[in-house]
Amino acid sequence: MFLLRRLGWMLITLWVVYTISFALMRAVPGGPFSREKQIPEAIRRNIEARYKLDRPLVVQYFDQLRPLVTGRWENGRLKAWPDFGASFRLEDYTVNEVIAQGFPVSATLAIFALVFALMLGLSAGVVSAVQRHSPLDVSFMAAATLGIAVPNFVLASLAIVLFVFVLGWFPAAGWGTLKQIALPAICLGAPIAAYIARLTRTGMLEVLNRDYIRTAYAKGLHERRVIIHHALRGAILPVVSYLGPAAAGVLTGSIVLEQIFSLPGMGNHFIEAANQRDYTLA
Repeated sequence: MFLLRRLGWMLITLWVVYTISFALMRAVPGGPFSREKQIPEAIRRNIEARYKLDRPLVVQYFDQLRPLVTGRWENGRLKAWPDFGASFRLEDYTVNEVIAQGFPVSATLAIFALVFALMLGLSAGVVSAVQRHSPLDVSFMAAATLGIAVPNFVLASLAIVLFVFVLGWFPAAGWGTLKQIALPAICLGAPIAAYIARLTRTGMLEVLNRDYIRTAYAKGLHERRVIIHHALRGAILPVVSYLGPAAAGVLTGSIVLEQIFSLPGMGNHFIEAANQRDYTLA
């Protein structure tokens, strides 16, 4: 029953998002073909009729919503579900094909960013908690505060200047090799790592004062074993709860970074879709 209720709310949320997106895109002045060169009115009407833009807005609303629910059928076979329709901006491409090309890039970048954030955040948080009030602890927490405060696109711009143009450690753009993935993933994951470090430090400080940790030390267990196998297990729960919002954050945050690093992900398509009024892709 709980899962059905959550599924129902998810469907309602998707419907609300679709409705708001439809309304916002139609409210913005201009249309998908308003930036084209001057063309005869008859040709413009034919283009609008082809994409069903000559119909009332209510009809357009359900024309786009229907294939999202039922999918696209050809000769009695389901070809695509959900079917987002044809892209207005990319001729001869459907939105499904655009997503199939761009989403793996965005997902790969998000995965690398999350892995980096977990490794750096957990390590920094544990070290800061174990060496509380030490210069290392102060340095790590100051860096974490700065990492949370600085937007990732500002960090990306500074990283490109330093690591690409000054030091030459990474390529400026491109996709496919580990060096091309590393710098965007680091910039995307750095704010997440900073927040994870603070969560881990707070959790570790609370756990280290508990009786079972003192008992483990009294039994003569090595400090590393106590920290990793006993203390970290109890301190990691807030981090696990944060992974859901963190995953959503890296997927949405990658849109701007993909533009900065010229990555062939969904970010470029989303921005171009909004600028050029590509209703179906947006």
